[in-house]
Amino acid sequence: MAIWDTVRLAFGTFRSNPLRSFLTLLGIVIGVTTVVSMMSIIEGLKNQVNNQLSELGTNCFQVQRLPFGQGDLSASELARRPRLGYPDLDAIRSQPSILAAAGEDSKGGQKASTAERETRPNVHVWAGTPEYFDTNSVGIATGRPFTDTEFVDGRNVAVIGADLADTLYPGMDPLGRQFRLQGRSFLVVGTLTRRGGFMGGGSQDNQAMIPLSTYAGIFGIRDFRISIQARSAEVLQRGQDEVTLLMRRRHGLKPDQTDDFFIFSNASATEMFNNISAAISAASFGVCLLSLLVGGIGILNIMLVAVTERTREIGIRKALGAKRYRILAQFALEAVVLSLVGGALGVALGVGLSLLARWMVKLPTEVPLWSVVVSLAMSCGVGLAFGIYPAARASKLDPVDAMRSE
Repeated sequence: MAIWDTVRLAFGTFRSNPLRSFLTLLGIVIGVTTVVSMMSIIEGLKNQVNNQLSELGTNCFQVQRLPFGQGDLSASELARRPRLGYPDLDAIRSQPSILAAAGEDSKGGQKASTAERETRPNVHVWAGTPEYFDTNSVGIATGRPFTDTEFVDGRNVAVIGADLADTLYPGMDPLGRQFRLQGRSFLVVGTLTRRGGFMGGGSQDNQAMIPLSTYAGIFGIRDFRISIQARSAEVLQRGQDEVTLLMRRRHGLKPDQTDDFFIFSNASATEMFNNISAAISAASFGVCLLSLLVGGIGILNIMLVAVTERTREIGIRKALGAKRYRILAQFALEAVVLSLVGGALGVALGVGLSLLARWMVKLPTEVPLWSVVVSLAMSCGVGLAFGIYPAARASKLDPVDAMRSE
């Protein structure tokens, strides 16, 4: 029998009882939808993370007191860690592989206002020494960064993000204008290059950058961090090693003691994200396999029913000379086609959900081609694995007994 005729019979099985067939394929649809939609989110976030981390420069890293997440450390161990400060910053600046180092701190949830307008309490205030703009690869769109003199004097000057400028000064040039933050009046000396959202989250442009000395007088130093720029990407690892040895010596750590500080770089951020995405991917594939198992059992059931309903047809075909392998191939291919229909529906639904997520919640979704190919291949595999038994059963029917069947 031609392959096209087999495909037509498979769709005939689907059309004869569409509700039963759809419920049978629901497990496959759910599994494939889960894989395609989750992989599109992970792939989109991964590309955005890599692009935005690349903007930070390949020769930059950071030293901070606490890691991202608690890890294997207890809260008491983290609390005992020594705080970083200006003496550490000065010592790091003296290392041979280090080009620049900046102290920094930040605080979110702030309001900024002018005489006419006020933001919601969602402005992020960043503070640093003048080197901050170089060690974090922060671009200046208009105006200038604050100077060494403004930092030393603790002046109320600010470089603001594009969103904050649009909110406070719509249609106006913000340079030279004043806004209020925590009851103080700040002069806008520059605006930052627009950067957009990060990992599908809030805007990176709704921020104000002020001198760390000014920040300390308002908020105090909450979490002093040191961002560092190595002399080149080639000596980045050497610079990290120099800083690690320096900080261990300054903290009086013995050779068998672990670091009581955390070094963060683009490589470590990428590794951390990849570990998270790998765990999510594994969980998604686990859900997919479970759903495919349920869908496979459904395929097995519907094909056994199809064999029973078409027993007389099978007997007639075998009596007319149809070979056993022809019957086997026909029913196995029907099972694969039905399973592939479920996979195709799942792919379409997964792509639709990823587009909906991009439109509604601004997630940077990208459907990777490999996820579509793998999902469809897994669907075909399930159809073949669970359809082979009904197909073999059909091929073994005795033609005389089969033709007597009602």
